[in-house]
Amino acid sequence: MEISVFLLLALGIFIIAVLYSSVGHAGASGYIAVMSLFSLSPEFIKPAALTLNIFVATIAFWQFYRAGHFRWTLFWPFVVLSIPMAFLGGYLNLPTRVFHVLIGVILLFSAVRFILDVKPESPKGEPSRPVGVTSGGALGFLAGLTGTGGGIFLTPLLLIMRWAKAKNAAAVSSLFILFNSASGLAGNVAATFALPVFIMPLVIAAVAGGSIGSWMGSRKMNHRAIKQLLAVVLLIAGLKLLFF
Repeated sequence: MEISVFLLLALGIFIIAVLYSSVGHAGASGYIAVMSLFSLSPEFIKPAALTLNIFVATIAFWQFYRAGHFRWTLFWPFVVLSIPMAFLGGYLNLPTRVFHVLIGVILLFSAVRFILDVKPESPKGEPSRPVGVTSGGALGFLAGLTGTGGGIFLTPLLLIMRWAKAKNAAAVSSLFILFNSASGLAGNVAATFALPVFIMPLVIAAVAGGSIGSWMGSRKMNHRAIKQLLAVVLLIAGLKLLFF
């Protein structure tokens, strides 16, 4: 790849990291879309996206945690089954196009809902433990099928069901993404015995973007701004699943 093209790719990764990390996400779906546009091989794209996810999710979680938005009691039920189910989703060799279309439509619907939502937040409380564990397992399975960390599914669920405010949802989702991404990357490395080459410049771009975006999201933006940015993220992710 020519240096000029590689710099454009790094710029795209940086922008995606800023946007996604501001809502507590790590950006896997965006990275996959950008790398697909540059015609990189699938063998490179999946582990590269998961690697970038781990770095950005770590930064995003730390920023939202330091700002006091993380809630352990909301987080742990969702992660109990998500990790093994993410392994299962990534392991199964199923035709996933129909899943991608279905999930893409769901994400676009969620995006439109957030764009049109002008009511103030009024969370009604955390879900019951069985509901959280079951939901987390299902979201982990979807994360494995789509090759993402699952945050694009968890955050809308937390907000639509009124289980959390936007910043609490962002903090919980960032750690959820970190666990699922690490699990997915471990499975990929175990299968291929390789890590993507030339990844460090992209890691630097993602870390820079993730640091800026997560700092802004955790400390400077209000809850409504977070929800509006989340709508943009969901639009990008939904279109990626439908058309890439």
